[in-house]
Parts: sequence; structure tokens; C-alpha cells
Amino acid sequence: MKENTSGWDAIEKRCHEIYPDQLKPKHYGTIISWALGGNDPLEGISIYDGGDYWHFVTYGLSELYEKVSKNKELSGYGMEFTLKLKKDNYEDETEELENICVLLQTLARATFKQGEIFLPYEYMYTGKTDGIDCSKKSLINSLITIPDKQFGQIDTPNGKVEFIEFIGITNDELEQIQTKKLTVKELYEKLGSDITDYNRKSII
Repeated sequence: MKENTSGWDAIEKRCHEIYPDQLKPKHYGTIISWALGGNDPLEGISIYDGGDYWHFVTYGLSELYEKVSKNKELSGYGMEFTLKLKKDNYEDETEELENICVLLQTLARATFKQGEIFLPYEYMYTGKTDGIDCSKKSLINSLITIPDKQFGQIDTPNGKVEFIEFIGITNDELEQIQTKKLTVKELYEKLGSDITDYNRKSII
């Protein structure tokens, strides 16, 4: 009997609508699933080539297979994560891509363990004083969320899924939000880009 992958297929369909020429993107799968005692809640992360950035898309916060939850409106937690990382002359690009995958798994773990639901226009203090890049030299050490305007929201057989996009920000920018000098939306508008750029300076 063929496995029901309708939730997974719905995400993949949206990916193919946005990146029609990339039917086999870079993909990082989880070896031991969360259900079997593994440490990584996301079942997979696909990475698409957006030209001057890599576009990460998660699989696993929504119901990828059979409908299990009683909430008919939402698929699983009702969200999946995305992030755009600027391409650069990285010492080891593969390591940087894997590093973002680890970050997304960590965020997903907060959902699976503590029930943390991420909504657009929120901020996340990562607890890091150094950069979130592999070399830890970047000024980017925290995150904000926006709706991923490319992926938007999809209706799947298991319910709705909204794509929440993360953007890396600096400590100075985070302080502006924490002290209520700027809202997350205002900071995003000032940034003028949804691409996480490890080499950019603070706009504050």
C-alpha cells in the first residue's frame, strides 16, 4: 500500500511553482526521525538556488503524511520555516548550509518540546553574543520573522500551512526592538531585504 505523502507533496508542489527548474534541490534529510527517538524534529530541509541567495524550506512542522491532529483547520503546527542566506565567498559553503539546517532544527525543537508557535513579525534572541555563522565572526546573532511572501500560505489535505521566514539581525537591531524604539515590522522595512547577510553592518 502506497504511503500517504499528501502533506509533503503539497509543500513540494509550492516549491516547484516558485522554482520550476529545480526539481532536485539540495536536500538534507533526517536519519533517525523524532518519532523514533531522534534529535531532529524536521524530517527534511530543501535548499533552492535563488540566484544571489540560498532559499531553505523545512518539512516537518506540518503533517506530512496522514492527518493525526484533531484540528482540521491547521496541518500540524500550521507552519513551516524558510530562510534566505546570501551567497558569499564562504570558506566552506557546505558547512554554512548545514549550519543553517542545524539552526532551523533548533527552532523546530522549541516547537516540538515547548509548543512554541512562531508567528510573523516576532523576534528571537538566540542567546548568542557571537555570530550565528560557522566562524562566529558575523554581527548577525539574532532573528526576526516575517511571512514568506513567495511561499505564502497553502491549503493541504491536512489543513493550512503558513511559511514563516527568518531573517538574521544584529544585536544593536535587536536592542531597538527590545526597548520598543522599533517594531519588528519597522526594522524589516528599514532593512529593505529579507536575505540574511552575514557580512552586513548594523543599520542602527
